[in-house]
Amino acid sequence: MTGGAAPARWRLVDVVVAAVVSAALGVALVAWNATYLAATPLFAALPAAQAILYGVWLLPGVFVALIIRRPGAALFAGVVSAAVSTLVGGSPWGVDTLLSGAIQGGGAELAFAAFLYRWWALPVAVLGAALAGLGAAIHDLAIYYPDVGPEFQAIFTAATILSGVLIAGLGGWMLMRALAAAGVLRDFAAGREQREV
Repeated sequence: MTGGAAPARWRLVDVVVAAVVSAALGVALVAWNATYLAATPLFAALPAAQAILYGVWLLPGVFVALIIRRPGAALFAGVVSAAVSTLVGGSPWGVDTLLSGAIQGGGAELAFAAFLYRWWALPVAVLGAALAGLGAAIHDLAIYYPDVGPEFQAIFTAATILSGVLIAGLGGWMLMRALAAAGVLRDFAAGREQREV
């Protein structure tokens, strides 16, 4: 929603909650990594379409930023969740997972920064998820699929962005709203907004 500029200074509760939520999502990503790889045969006819599952990896940056509403929250969440998933589960993509997390969180961060951390509505969450997906697609195509043709690139990019919009953008927004309605976010702007509605 709106609510003026987010304070640039993080409170201790912001740091703790951002770290705990990001770490919890990082643990969940360990299971998602395995699920994503296990689903590969389902996309044998159109491998690029497997990127439709990508949005789960984009969720931490958007979701944590919607809760914390501080500059750097999306980037922080992307990096922390990637680090935890790598340390806990040994990511199949190795250390590159950290770069991916930074790119994904950074993409979401760009959307919130574009609105000067003043507008926290669904359209901004969706834009953040789309930018995270675009960054992820550019990274992955360059690193993991350097020799594919334009058709694969287009399908992969579109699927990654769409997945991000649906899972991280819309899904992250709905999850934040549900937590706010339950009173879990009462110490955050998202929780205060819910009480005012």
